[in-house]
Amino acid sequence: MRFLSAVQSLLPSGQDYAQVPRTWRGDLTAGLTVGIVALPLALAFGVSSGAGAASGLITAVVAGLVAAIFGGSHIQVSGPTGAMVVVLGPVIAIHGIEALAVVSILAGLMVVAAGVLKLGRVVSFLPWPVIEGFTLGIAIIIFLQQVPAAIGQNAGPSSNAAVSAVQAMRMSSVTEWLAALVLVTVVAVIMIIAPRIHSRIPGSIVAIVIASVMAEVLAMPVARIGALPDSLPMPTAPGWDGTLIITLAGPAATIAALAAIESLLSARVAASISDTGPYDADRELFGQGLASVAAGFFGGMPATGAIARTAVNIRSGGRTRLAAITHALVLLVVVYLATGPVSRIPLAALAGVLMVTAVRMVSFPALRSVLGSTRGDTVVLVVTAVITVSFDLIQAVGIGVLVAAFFALRALVKSSGVHREEISGPGQDGDSRIAVFRLDGALFFAAAERVLERVSEIRNVEVVILRMSQLQSLDATGARVIADIVNTLERRGITVLVKGVQDRHLRLVTKVGVLESLRHRKHLFTALEPAVEHARSHVVRNRGTSAQHN
Repeated sequence: MRFLSAVQSLLPSGQDYAQVPRTWRGDLTAGLTVGIVALPLALAFGVSSGAGAASGLITAVVAGLVAAIFGGSHIQVSGPTGAMVVVLGPVIAIHGIEALAVVSILAGLMVVAAGVLKLGRVVSFLPWPVIEGFTLGIAIIIFLQQVPAAIGQNAGPSSNAAVSAVQAMRMSSVTEWLAALVLVTVVAVIMIIAPRIHSRIPGSIVAIVIASVMAEVLAMPVARIGALPDSLPMPTAPGWDGTLIITLAGPAATIAALAAIESLLSARVAASISDTGPYDADRELFGQGLASVAAGFFGGMPATGAIARTAVNIRSGGRTRLAAITHALVLLVVVYLATGPVSRIPLAALAGVLMVTAVRMVSFPALRSVLGSTRGDTVVLVVTAVITVSFDLIQAVGIGVLVAAFFALRALVKSSGVHREEISGPGQDGDSRIAVFRLDGALFFAAAERVLERVSEIRNVEVVILRMSQLQSLDATGARVIADIVNTLERRGITVLVKGVQDRHLRLVTKVGVLESLRHRKHLFTALEPAVEHARSHVVRNRGTSAQHN
């Protein structure tokens, strides 16, 4: 029953469309606008991944529709994205196009499982520098992946985008290079200028139309998209070969992790820049997983939430799921009515679109903010970006998080410590034989040894008071160190008094043996003044005992 209740909470409801009677005009307008913007991106991402333009278009239609209905965000627009292309390209290159459906369905099922298991909030643990470094690395890869098409060549044999780009440049002829570069330049210039003329001009569409006309009129020697299906294919199940499934399990897990991270990040950003309310992270995973599964059955590729298209949706007036649904239906109309003209679009024009898109992915103000903050944040961003470009996206996120954790731990250790204090108020004879130590910040495994050394080295005192009221965090290692301090000092004949153990720490210090290590239960105090008075009485008593012996 609990499982069924959890699944039911992830399913669509009539509440999803409660605002449609009030917002439908803006939703339809936004859906049309996003559909126009998404068309060249869907085609370009399909080509860049190696799956083909048709696969990109099918993904935008099928996955875009399913994610809009089942996803956890009212305004998220989903489809093929640059990050997914970066991961999917090597999989197709190694295992062939027949692996596309299997890996899409496997990855989608993993993301669905993550939603059912309520793992949606995990993305909130990703540090900001990791996200910015990850985005920067993806943008660089997408840009480099377009270099071969931009110079009229096939991609080089290397799986690394930078090496592949260099290999392609070495194989290019002057005529092909110049023709492709002219189209890339025209597209880039139009996309940059169009928004400055009017914010609602779809720069990418205008640029592709002009570049395609130029290529036809001037008979330019550039490669075209080629034939596209003029209808949506019937869903077909892939061949479930056991060996292939085992082989693709690892890549599918990487794709699933990327799909989850990118979709949740996109949904979180969308919620922060719109007035449509929060998103359901677990339902978003559930919906995005179903979208990738559906796309796989139709010959598409894994999909994620797309922040660029989502942002266009918000700016164009989209407020409910109707906008994202409309965007998918607009692309479906293109499949049935306009595949002929679309097939003549030069690949160089799509490369130009993606190059500009890659540059726009990077938030330069955000980069400056991170690079101008702390040395640790700068290192985290740079390390994440370099590993993303050089090795693997998911490894980059993992290593970035570990580096960020290292610097966070280091900062926490620096904020924690032990300080010797003077006894407040009028001094009394014998106060020099009393040492008061205040434990600050967090006393945990990384800082405990330093505290032990600092307190244990004390000399020429008879009583030590440990103040724990300012201790914000304590783990088992820290509590064990306090017990070791007490035992070490007591063995040397120094009486230890403990003051201010917080209620939330009392159970831990009791379990670990701090209280047992005290000479007497009365050596535990809640206030400093009684502890000081007790310490002074010890000093006086010890002096009396010494005098009697003398």
